[in-house]
Amino acid sequence: MSFKFHPPLYLICLILTVALGQVSLAQIGPNLGHTDRWMKAAKAAIERTDYKTANSIFRNMIDSGQPLPEEMPYFFAETLFQLEQYDNSSNFLNKYLELNGFTGEYYKAAQELQQRLESPLREILDCQLCDRRGYRFKTCFTCHGDRQLEQDCHYCKGKGVVGCSRCSGSGMITKVNIFKIVEYYECDRCHGKGRLTCPVCEGNLKEVSSCETCRGSGKLSSEVICNHEEESHDHEL
Repeated sequence: MSFKFHPPLYLICLILTVALGQVSLAQIGPNLGHTDRWMKAAKAAIERTDYKTANSIFRNMIDSGQPLPEEMPYFFAETLFQLEQYDNSSNFLNKYLELNGFTGEYYKAAQELQQRLESPLREILDCQLCDRRGYRFKTCFTCHGDRQLEQDCHYCKGKGVVGCSRCSGSGMITKVNIFKIVEYYECDRCHGKGRLTCPVCEGNLKEVSSCETCRGSGKLSSEVICNHEEESHDHEL
């Protein structure tokens, strides 16, 4: 079974927050220039259901750093919905409502899109095969899904022994008697060796710990939109 490939847009959301902060000024101030033309081109692409082209245009608008039309987040949200990027769609839709509220020209359409998003967003939350953004999990390339790794002991650096803290590795401890004379004794903790078996790896030089790459989950998010259907190889996760 094949999947649709869509690069994640969560970083673009951060840029959008800054860019849309200029919307109110754009309405009464500078000419929107290229963004006006891009907006018209994006709407035309949506009308002919060419959502991939619309998606590309919206990305260019955000990357331009120019003031964005107030309706842009709504149309981008609709485009992302059609491309099955439901979490991203919800983010941009919320941004549109945040900026325009119930006075926005597309407020009713935005409410309808919110309702359409409810079911796919619920499927994402209920699915065990994808992350909260709806991107399918893949097996961790570091631990290969085992969740743990055998590696050199971090405590003894793979030596199997550590210095005795009681005698500072000398094997001897000192005491001052009542005559203020320093007396030397063999350390009763390490028996004069100055070293102890590593308490973490117990001298085995290795330790088993959670994989840092996947944080012990055995899986990573991919850039593939999840269809919420299990495949034969998914049991490996």
